[in-house]
Order: sequence, then C-alpha cells, then structure tokens
Amino acid sequence: MRRPLGPFSVSAVGLGAMRLTGPGVFGPPADRDEALAVLREAVDLGVDHIDTAQFYGPDVVNQLIREALAPYPDNLVLVSKVGARRDGQGRVLAAQEPAQLRRGIEENLRTLGLEAIPVVNLRLVGGLEPDAFFDDQLAAMMAARDDGLITAIGLSNVTLAHVLHALWYTDIACVQNEFHLGNRESEPVLDECANRGIAFVPFASLGFGVARPDGVLSRPAVVAEAAHLGVTPAQVALAWALAVSPTTLVIPGTSSRQHLRQNLAASTVELEADAVRRLSQL
Repeated sequence: MRRPLGPFSVSAVGLGAMRLTGPGVFGPPADRDEALAVLREAVDLGVDHIDTAQFYGPDVVNQLIREALAPYPDNLVLVSKVGARRDGQGRVLAAQEPAQLRRGIEENLRTLGLEAIPVVNLRLVGGLEPDAFFDDQLAAMMAARDDGLITAIGLSNVTLAHVLHALWYTDIACVQNEFHLGNRESEPVLDECANRGIAFVPFASLGFGVARPDGVLSRPAVVAEAAHLGVTPAQVALAWALAVSPTTLVIPGTSSRQHLRQNLAASTVELEADAVRRLSQL
C-alpha cells in the first residue's frame, strides 16, 4: 500500500522515531542497541518514511538515525520538523522566528548528515488564523527550499485556514496534526488534504497510550473489533486511520522491534465499511 508524500511515494505505515529517546523525549534511550535495531529492522521490513526532529533528545534521535542507516537508502524519505527547541531541563520551548526556523533546518542537516532533507514540517505553536507572522514563517521555509536545504514543505499543528492560506503561496507536501479515534477535530483538514492529494499524517494515531482508562485502545468498540479480526487494538486504530482517507499516512512510534512488526502489519488489516462507520462514531 503506497501513498503520496509530496513529490515522493511511500508505504502507508512509516515510523515515528520520537520514542527512541529517554523519558519525556529527552536524553538517550534506555537501550541504545535496541533503538538502533528498531531503525534497521524498520528499513529492512520496507519502511521508507521516518518522522523525526532535531529537538527529540535533543539531537538524540537524528544521531541514532544517522548511525543506524547512513549512508541512507535512495528511497528513504526522512521528514523532520522545526518550530521548537529544548532547554537544559528538557522543557519544550517555541522557536518560531524565521531565523530560528532556518537554524533548526541547519541543525537537522548537521545531525542527520544530509545535504538536503526530503520534507520539513513547520510546526506551529498556537494561533487559530494565519497572520503576517505566518507569512514570514512560510517565506523562511520557501527560502530554505529554494536554497536546496529541503525538498518539500509540510505543516504541523495547523488549522484549515492555515492550510488554505499556505497553498496560495506554495505547494504543501503533508499536514501533520493530532488525529485519532478519540480526537477528530482535524477532520476538516483531513478532508481538504484528501481533496487536494496532500498527505495527511496524524500524530498520536493511537491516542497517547494504552493504559489510560479513556485511551483509544481500551475502548470497547476497538477491543471488540480487534477480537473479531484476530488483531490488536493498536492495529485496528491504525487501520481505521488509513481507511478514513486515501492520503493518510501513519507514523506509529515504538522503541521495540516486536511492536514495530505489529504496527507494520496494520497495513494488511482490512476493516469493513460498517466497522469504519461504527468506529468513527466513537
């Protein structure tokens, strides 16, 4: 199952590399060898879309990706993001100024060991409507593309108004917003992306964990559908995300090879139309 990602074509299930760090997405992983093994096995199993960011760690994930996979396969599409930074205590701080966006792109290039990053997402912090500052941010991203530092521009944590406004100025390869069975606020964005052939990449597609009583994976309808199909609740949640739009790409994160294999198998799970509708009513 292959789907578009800007100028690229990738497998529908990729890998979100955020979890290959310490607690709170800060510091090194508890098992560095396993983190490297997850990355290598992912590529061996056909993953050609890996989501990362320099501020994961910071630097940790990008350095792991470089150690595990460089020289990179020709078909591997690395997608990073800018718009945030970390302080010495691991707090996530905004880095939204145009100069900070450019510096973030350059830091990603350095830590990944690339001359150009296939896709970089501009991740916004706050703001429901596009404004002049958003125009300045877009200009910084387009300048980085024109200078050959990135191949394509994506958006993250944005509203439909942001997407429509950005499309007046530039092509958009993908939109990355929170979206899962328990949070469908970005459905208008997803629909617009589907209409325009833009990749929609939900983060937190499993609803931020399994153990929470209100979590997606513990909901009776999800558990029942998983039992009916003989798969895991996580595979049902991922299959649903892939079924609701022909341009959805999922990037479930994991720090273990066992969960990696389960996540990738979600691409083979076929939900009947009634099941998709039933789950969509959660």
